[in-house]
Amino acid sequence: MIIRKGALNDLAEMRTLFTDTITTVCKNDYDNDQINAWKSGAENEARWLMVMENQKVYIAEINDKIVGFCTLDQGNYIDLLFVHKDFQHRGIAGKLYTFTEQEARNQNQKRLTAHASKTARSFFEKMGFKVIKEQTVNVKGTDLINYQMVKKLN
Repeated sequence: MIIRKGALNDLAEMRTLFTDTITTVCKNDYDNDQINAWKSGAENEARWLMVMENQKVYIAEINDKIVGFCTLDQGNYIDLLFVHKDFQHRGIAGKLYTFTEQEARNQNQKRLTAHASKTARSFFEKMGFKVIKEQTVNVKGTDLINYQMVKKLN
């Protein structure tokens, strides 16, 4: 596996990975309406172009296939962290996270934040994050619960 910087030509594969992962991996934590609302975010072309333009994007790749990605916004906010549905529990999220945390440390950030899904909460806790609060976000008229989380970087 290699980790590399993301490029605009990765976008279509990233968006497919995003929707497939939400549909498959998050189905035990969210109902069908919530999953459909959440994955509809892949259709927001402008948002994805802004992610690619304004955030640090890291891609995990195996044999030229994107198996995960992580984005770092403003040096201290993990906006997106997704691992391909067929590559779960292989350490990919951990490697992407470690790479991203190192980038934040290189920028002398004092903390990292994330809004973690119910599915991702335990992963972030294993990485040293603490829940600040549970929050309800409304996506296209559907409420989803996620967690505002933070990790202090020493």
